[in-house]
Amino acid sequence: MPPLQRLQRLAEAKPLNALAPAADLLLRLYIGKIFFLSGLTKIADWNTTLFLFSDEYHVPLLPPQLAAIAGTASELALPVLLVLGLFTRLSAVGLFALNLLAVASYYHVLKDIPAALQDHLEWGLMIFILAAVPLRRWSLDTFLLRRGV
Repeated sequence: MPPLQRLQRLAEAKPLNALAPAADLLLRLYIGKIFFLSGLTKIADWNTTLFLFSDEYHVPLLPPQLAAIAGTASELALPVLLVLGLFTRLSAVGLFALNLLAVASYYHVLKDIPAALQDHLEWGLMIFILAAVPLRRWSLDTFLLRRGV
């Protein structure tokens, strides 16, 4: 076999395709944990959450109380859907938007904490991959589609 053809076969890496559902599930579990724990922190001390949304986070277009409710509800609901694989790509888009809004709203602090900003950038990339890459997933979406529901 010519070297170029050998390289092409290696680049296709078909045996690695079998790992895609496991990688997808691990990524969903990781991202889900991060956002869900953040939501739990917010509901654990609601007065502090309201204070942060009033004085620290600068969420555009929404009153602080509404932003706190919407942000917390999103951090609790979307990760559950993502982990279960129910409306997987839509849940990922919602978390991507939430992460983007968090960076925009809190950038005045994050810019001085490079590690925290890097975390958000990496989470955003991971979530983007979950939303953008269609693949066979170990998920309720896949299960329901196979059953014709």
